Amino acid sequence: MGDVVNLNRFRKAKAKAEKAGAADANRAKFGRSKADKSAEDAAREKIERILDGAKRDDD
Repeated sequence: MGDVVNLNRFRKAKAKAEKAGAADANRAKFGRSKADKSAEDAAREKIERILDGAKRDDD
């Protein structure tokens, strides 16, 4: 005769695994490291400085 399986435990384990898979997908899609964020901020600030320096003063 086979082993007795608790279906509630099986169902909960399956739901937990699905949530973990969704979390991994979201981390890959939205997650950025601190270095990536700071590099993007530095590039944006550099572009702003260049554009501000190129403005004309029309008086």
